[in-house]
Amino acid sequence: MDEQKRIETRQRLEKGKSYKWLQKISDIMDRYYLDAALGFAIPGGIGDAIAAVFSIGYVLFSAIGVRSFPLTLAIMNNTLRDVVLGMIPFYLGDIFDIFHRSNRQNMALIRGFVEGNQAIIHAVNRKAGISIVIFILLCVLLYFMIRLVIWAAQYMFSLF
Repeated sequence: MDEQKRIETRQRLEKGKSYKWLQKISDIMDRYYLDAALGFAIPGGIGDAIAAVFSIGYVLFSAIGVRSFPLTLAIMNNTLRDVVLGMIPFYLGDIFDIFHRSNRQNMALIRGFVEGNQAIIHAVNRKAGISIVIFILLCVLLYFMIRLVIWAAQYMFSLF
């Protein structure tokens, strides 16, 4: 019964407009290198941020359509890695964008997760775990940064 339910879910998702739309985005952004072209054309990381806007569809589809928190975290991990790589100066990041192809990776994660591919599910869970660890580390770092700012402000006020 579980296998039948997975087949029905896969068919429902693959027939949906949003799934087909995501496939088109993946083709346009990665096959025709629009992701890298935006980074080249609009410097300062702005082109990379614009390209990342197209990845919102993958995040929403994984969160709402597939209803998988680990898949959503893995897709966000891919997207943020793509943005960070694309922001490397001197157009090196845009060269990395040509090879990284996060949209295709996101589409492969969605497809494999829905089909029940154990290797993909394992990769999704690994990326989700890494994302959670990074998030916790960033929260701790933010806490210490806020403490440092408060300490510096108190020190500055004590001088007056």
